[in-house]
Amino acid sequence: MTPQPASPVRYSPALEHIDDDEVSVHAGLVEQLEKIGDTTYAHGHHALRSVHAKGHGLLIGSVTIPDHLPPELAQGLFASPGTYDAVIRLSTPAGDVLDDNVSLPRGMAVKIIGVDGERVAASMEGRTQDFVMVNGPAFAKPDAKSFLRSLKLLAATTDKGEVLKRALSSTLRVVEKAVEGVGGKSPALLTMGGHPETHILGETFFTQVPLRFGDYVAKISFAPISPALTALTDAPVDLKDRPDGLREAVVDFFRETGGTWEIRAQLMTDTEKMPVEDASVPWPEDHSPYRVVGTLTVPPQAAWDEQNIRAIDAATSFNPWHALAAHQPLGGVMRARRVAYETMARIRRERNGTPVREPTSLNDLLAT
Repeated sequence: MTPQPASPVRYSPALEHIDDDEVSVHAGLVEQLEKIGDTTYAHGHHALRSVHAKGHGLLIGSVTIPDHLPPELAQGLFASPGTYDAVIRLSTPAGDVLDDNVSLPRGMAVKIIGVDGERVAASMEGRTQDFVMVNGPAFAKPDAKSFLRSLKLLAATTDKGEVLKRALSSTLRVVEKAVEGVGGKSPALLTMGGHPETHILGETFFTQVPLRFGDYVAKISFAPISPALTALTDAPVDLKDRPDGLREAVVDFFRETGGTWEIRAQLMTDTEKMPVEDASVPWPEDHSPYRVVGTLTVPPQAAWDEQNIRAIDAATSFNPWHALAAHQPLGGVMRARRVAYETMARIRRERNGTPVREPTSLNDLLAT
């Protein structure tokens, strides 16, 4: 007899546990983000994102929610069938704009526009639902304190020693390849520059940390499914002497080809094996597989043009707290991100004199 899948855990505020020193940790995050912002602004006289500063593609697409999802998946944004406009930013996580040969994890942020419903307190005026993702199933650090320690290292090395960073990245890629050769994977090596030089469009992206999923709790993933995208999974990209090689690869692809990703949800079914407060633990897929809740479709287009740079890169903030109440971010890392993303948007707004605001429609965004 085929075993029945485990029942999803119902959302409760009791799933979160706030440490007594969380306010001071958040203050430390703000200090480090401002330090990174000061460093990059002094170098280029333009405020960048303090993390994920370098964009590799700015895209416009649509998200479709199918009819007849099972009740446990028909939650929040996914409760009713429909199609929404979406903007997508592809990036890498450093706080400075590095040569792509410093091979870092890949990021994907998706802003779904025109979403109505009760919202989290941090985005009461918005009509968007953001998913901020990286190409790994779990966060590199377990909690906000560890996040702060890694941000201090990032702040200390921002805008310094790019030649050394390239050399270190080359060495770390060799070490990471050896680790993977015996069936492992090192988040630390990948984060420090050991990511394989592979095509960003072949990656599967994960929220890594949980969020409320209506009555339940889930992590979200965007996985490529169209043949042209899946052909790029683990496909090598030559980045030697190509400082913007990833961006060039994205531009070349979308010049004549479109792509489709599945949107998938992994429901929490076990509070011990699938913790909320330890973001570094991958949730076991044999306990709860990722299940399809929608699709993201992006047609052929100019993937890096001036209009989108102004509208999406300069005037928009991707933030997991731009969210429906039904998709409230959960856990210490997500609570820290609320402070972090608000700080980054404020720095860019104050330094660049450019409003960083939430669009109510795609036309509103592109009119920026």
